[in-house]
Amino acid sequence: MKLLELSLLNYIRWSLLPIYLLINQVAFGQYIHEVPLGGNAYITQNPAQNGAQIRPDGIRNWSSTETVISWWIHIDRPVKAELSLAATVHEGDSELSIKVADNHFNLKIQDNNTARNRLGSVEFTEPGYHRIDIRGIEKKGPAFATDLKLFMSIMDSLARVSFVKDNVDNRFYWGRRGPSVHLAYTMPQDQDIEWFYNEITVPEGEDQIGSYFMANGFGEGYFGIQVNSPEERRILFSVWSPYVTDDPKDIPDSLRIKLIGKGEKTIVNDFGNEGSGGQSRIIFSWKAGVTYSFLTRVAPDNQGNTLYTSWFYDPEEPKWHFVASFLRPATHTWLTRAHSFLENFVDTNGYKGRMAWYGNGRVRDREGNWYEMTEARFTGDDIARRKYRLDFMGGSDGKRFFLRNGGFFNEHVELNKVFHRNKQSNLPVGIPERMNSFQE
Repeated sequence: MKLLELSLLNYIRWSLLPIYLLINQVAFGQYIHEVPLGGNAYITQNPAQNGAQIRPDGIRNWSSTETVISWWIHIDRPVKAELSLAATVHEGDSELSIKVADNHFNLKIQDNNTARNRLGSVEFTEPGYHRIDIRGIEKKGPAFATDLKLFMSIMDSLARVSFVKDNVDNRFYWGRRGPSVHLAYTMPQDQDIEWFYNEITVPEGEDQIGSYFMANGFGEGYFGIQVNSPEERRILFSVWSPYVTDDPKDIPDSLRIKLIGKGEKTIVNDFGNEGSGGQSRIIFSWKAGVTYSFLTRVAPDNQGNTLYTSWFYDPEEPKWHFVASFLRPATHTWLTRAHSFLENFVDTNGYKGRMAWYGNGRVRDREGNWYEMTEARFTGDDIARRKYRLDFMGGSDGKRFFLRNGGFFNEHVELNKVFHRNKQSNLPVGIPERMNSFQE
């Protein structure tokens, strides 16, 4: 009988041990967060000159003492954290310098030693984003390291630590690009919408390389302006093929987007990697601080296809520019899903911020009636929805909507919030002023 009681006691003890350990961890343990290099760090000093590159599986060509590798981590409350770093050095020893707020640490790494090395304790006194900089001081081999892993141990069980946690579906790349955000405009119901007019103003200093300020989005494509390099900016108008593929070469001839016409300076080509279709662009040095207008027409041709045409207005000429007209086969639709978005398409620039105002947007039905769009729902991409990045927001100043992303700022607006603005026209038909000079 005693043996049975002892066995039962041991069974209960070992059965409850995992629960005890879990409770102990929640109450007293440290929560260890491994922050991957590939989705959360950037080369922030002279990246083009020293050749260092961050990849999903590590860092390449880290040989210059001028290289600064910067991590950003968001913590939703003040916490005390223990920081550790694991570095992979394949040849020779290295010495690294780590800066976190006002804290400085030096770390010596031996070759082929991938163990975690404690840096020390750090007090994060404010909620929000925190930056961690790493620089190479001295090395005996060709590179300071080929991989880095940052570890953060926090005692607070309620603290939420946000960063790009995994590379499923290439999330390191999308996370480093930063969260994309959108405005989904409320359109009139039960109307055949043919025209979409919108305006964009990019404030000075917000036109970072890699930015796409998309004004006129619709169910089958998009139209806006980009910053492609220090020397080049574009007007971009694209329509997806009804044949779903990321390789335009796979599209059957019967389902290819067909060019109907284009402006004098318009360049046309196929595009892929995000669906495929027809793309048109004009190399145009648009300016920050200037308000530009965008006009898109979508209408079926009554032969089983739909025509998509866009124009761009430059107020400094002032003149409307015809961009292009495309035919989308096997499609019968009017304009649907009017929206705008803001994105960064250069992942190495994902730590830089951008912002734009979207104003005076309205649509016109096939009968010629204009409807001003004064309501928009705020949405985001997978990175935003997972809260891997929190540096995004949108809103309204009463006259215009705005979108902002990147730069690791601490202001934040939850997704799916609905914004409103005031009407900007008292005209019965609601014709935008710049439409007075438009000629089809």
